Amino acid sequence: MNFWVNVLTAGISNGTALLFATMGELLAERAGVLNLGVEGMMLMGAVTAYGAAAATGDPWLGLLVGMLAGGFLSLLHAFVVISLRADQVVSGLALTFLGTGLALVLGEGLASARGVPTLPTYSIPILDAIPFLGPVLFDNKSVLVFVGYLLIPALWFYIYRTRGGLHLRAVGEYPAAADSLGIDVYALRYFYVFCGGVLAGLAGGAITLSITPGWFSEFTTSGYGWIAIGLVIFAQWNPVRAAIGAYLFGSLRRFTLDMQGVQSVLGIANPFFYDRNLQFFLEMLPYALTIVVLIIGSRAAIRKRLGAPAALGLPYVRGERGML
Repeated sequence: MNFWVNVLTAGISNGTALLFATMGELLAERAGVLNLGVEGMMLMGAVTAYGAAAATGDPWLGLLVGMLAGGFLSLLHAFVVISLRADQVVSGLALTFLGTGLALVLGEGLASARGVPTLPTYSIPILDAIPFLGPVLFDNKSVLVFVGYLLIPALWFYIYRTRGGLHLRAVGEYPAAADSLGIDVYALRYFYVFCGGVLAGLAGGAITLSITPGWFSEFTTSGYGWIAIGLVIFAQWNPVRAAIGAYLFGSLRRFTLDMQGVQSVLGIANPFFYDRNLQFFLEMLPYALTIVVLIIGSRAAIRKRLGAPAALGLPYVRGERGML
């Protein structure tokens, strides 16, 4: 029982950063803009949040700086793909390279920083005493974990039950029709791409100031940006499913690590404990599944069946025939 509590507890913490990044990409894609630069924005958010917190002694200010850094990078992508109508895949990949390079340059020397303040942790009285669920969900959790809990229903309600959510879905599905009704397609796409960048920056800052505090390197995000993109497809652009996927992946990642330290499972010898090659295979599985999802989701026909926004990846030109 303790084994599973530890795995799920770590899964909730790790999944929180992935949750923020996934929700940000979901918003951008709902608006019709594919952004493959999530990994770069997360790294920029991680390094700027960590550096600002180290310089000022205020983790909240550091987190704000990280969010703004991710948002600024996303605006570069928005300008290239919305205003200049460049290929969204190429621009997103370039953004990943740019963000990663900038983060490594800015992070020079931060690996040796000590005493960087971190975000506080809390427990919810009464709820933290619930058997099994209490320790997993409510006991000694970062404040960002509880922010993540609130974000899930809030985003679902916004997308499916508000006028703003209706406009968001409209510019991602039928931008020409939305434009004819007076909705500013360009402004809304800029806005939601920026929101996606802010949430990616928040995800990066959550890692360095809360989840695995006290260090920064090029391995900080561990490929979470790419996993977030895959989770959006896996979730069929639904925020509740995306949250479930984020927490499941966070738990799976911890499970693959903990399984390597257990000699037996249910009285059966654990082969992953004794064979180093099998350990590498186990660590690879979550990322292999992500690649499979991305390959499947790259086909337009499959994306359509999965419920992808009809105008996803397509530039909008006002007045041009053939535009959705």
